[in-house]
Amino acid sequence: MSFGQGALAEGLNAQMGVVERMLAAQVSFDDLQVDPATSHLAQAGGKRLRPLLVLLAAQLGPRPQDPAVYDAAVVVELTHLASLYHDDVMDEAPMRRGVPSAQAKFGNSVAILAGDVLFSRASILMAGLGPRAVRLHARTFERLCQGQLHETIGVRQGQSPKGHYIRVLQDKTGSLIAASAMYGVLYSGGSEELANVLAAYGERVGVAFQIADDVIDIRSDGATTGKTPGTDLREGVDTMPVLLLREQREAGSIDAAGEEILHELDHADLNSDAALGEVVDRLRRHPVLEQTERMALAWVADAENHLVRVPPSAVRDALVDFARMAVNRAS
Repeated sequence: MSFGQGALAEGLNAQMGVVERMLAAQVSFDDLQVDPATSHLAQAGGKRLRPLLVLLAAQLGPRPQDPAVYDAAVVVELTHLASLYHDDVMDEAPMRRGVPSAQAKFGNSVAILAGDVLFSRASILMAGLGPRAVRLHARTFERLCQGQLHETIGVRQGQSPKGHYIRVLQDKTGSLIAASAMYGVLYSGGSEELANVLAAYGERVGVAFQIADDVIDIRSDGATTGKTPGTDLREGVDTMPVLLLREQREAGSIDAAGEEILHELDHADLNSDAALGEVVDRLRRHPVLEQTERMALAWVADAENHLVRVPPSAVRDALVDFARMAVNRAS
């Protein structure tokens, strides 16, 4: 992900070039057995949403190009990459970023250990920023793991499935994006108050991003996203459109088309491409997809509301654009 024109955009794009080179060095090892696995996902590309947010938020401090800012930008991407290695093992995902996932290419054990190595590299970099940086990142990592645990264990009795899902999104995605925004402010010399404002903004952007992903999983074609539409449904994951339909059924307000979708999800063999394609097609035509999209936009609006405490500037405008770009995308 990058910005287009203007001095701010050009500066951020140049800084991202530095981050890319640093990231490539961190995932590379002078070891022919280790290097192919640890560098696999970084070489496949990605949006680089988190390091870009570090650099953008750093523009609010007096030292936007402090070496600590670059280190923090690399740390958040390393942490994100490492979490993807582990996620793909747990989900048995065959593809990631349009290429075979690490677990599909190297096996589960190698993928898990490669992820651990990347987490270690992130920790080493963070240690160089001091004890407080280590504590902040450890808390973020704790939330990432808690989010994965909540997702794995599932909804407890009496808990709202939609509320449980939002909590998972806040921890699994929102926490690291919030940390990215906070690090940018702190390590460029910005104030504690402003760092907390940006963290609140970032967490909401993270939730919006993941809800938008639920729409993209249904609406987009596989050539754009690098994975089969409806993959989450095939894996038995009730994403937000399905949770909204189940909520409507519980309230007695579901329509006939929505009831048919839920019946297919609960009874059809979604390992069949034809059956999965039918459910995806029905969801594409159902109003629940637009309802999910509106929910993502509401989280973006909430994120933007936090920016009223940021002084008006090109940077604040860019933060608004960043939030909107998180949902207005095709992959």
